[in-house]
Amino acid sequence: MEAIADILLVAGALGAGFYCFILARRLSRFTDLENGVGGAVAVLSAQVDDLTRTLGNAQKSAGESNKSLGELTDRAEDVARRLELLVASMHDLPQNSAPPQQDAKDPVFLRHSRN
Repeated sequence: MEAIADILLVAGALGAGFYCFILARRLSRFTDLENGVGGAVAVLSAQVDDLTRTLGNAQKSAGESNKSLGELTDRAEDVARRLELLVASMHDLPQNSAPPQQDAKDPVFLRHSRN
């Protein structure tokens, strides 16, 4: 009876050893840097690095564009204020399109009241 138990124990140990050998081969193929998951992880890591670099460049470009847009907005507001002043000063001009005929020797200054 002991001999049968020993034979079964040796057979089980050989089976477990063979199973471990097969698993080791599969695992080495699985983690192979060329074809397996290791390769996929290496490719994805490189893509993440590229995307991080691209995102940094895009953020830098967006910051510069934001700064430029802010400067242009400030200039546009200044021009808008000047235009408002010019439009407000248009009320002081005479209504007739032709200036009155006067002698060149006598300057005439007209002042209109606001209605």
